[in-house]
Amino acid sequence: MIPKLRSVLLGAFAAVHLFSAPVYSEEVGQVTNLPVPRFVSMKASEGNVRRGPSLTHRIDWVFKHRDLPLRITAEHGHWRRVEDRDGMGGWVHYSLLSGTRTVLVEQDRLQLRARPDPKAPIEAELELGVIARLGACDLEWCYLRVDGFKGWAPKARLWGVGAQELRD
Repeated sequence: MIPKLRSVLLGAFAAVHLFSAPVYSEEVGQVTNLPVPRFVSMKASEGNVRRGPSLTHRIDWVFKHRDLPLRITAEHGHWRRVEDRDGMGGWVHYSLLSGTRTVLVEQDRLQLRARPDPKAPIEAELELGVIARLGACDLEWCYLRVDGFKGWAPKARLWGVGAQELRD
């Protein structure tokens, strides 16, 4: 009886492990082992966006703004497939990108507050499309720095930070 029970238990154990998929919180890039997708920014003031991951691929357009936030969606050798806020993108050489986090303001006259509180004093108002340096974030607010101003803004009004992302 004991050998039979052991066989049944081993069979059940094997079945659970064979047919259950591993659970990952997020995927990682094959080259860097960093999360994909993830946000980065343009290190260079200009960067060619190509159809594929090599210099032989056609340039579709050029990103022309230093610190522009981008989302990496794939990796291949020294190349990263990126997209901007509008979902437009392509392949960019990794040397043109920085791990420095920036965000794009998605609301005109976005109020930068002294504290993460809608009733806190207003430190500045940011125009639609302004690029700011990203600091700490909780689930609803992010700390930003831009042109000598600093303060808190609602995360939902920013592009370049994940909705569930927490930062110290």
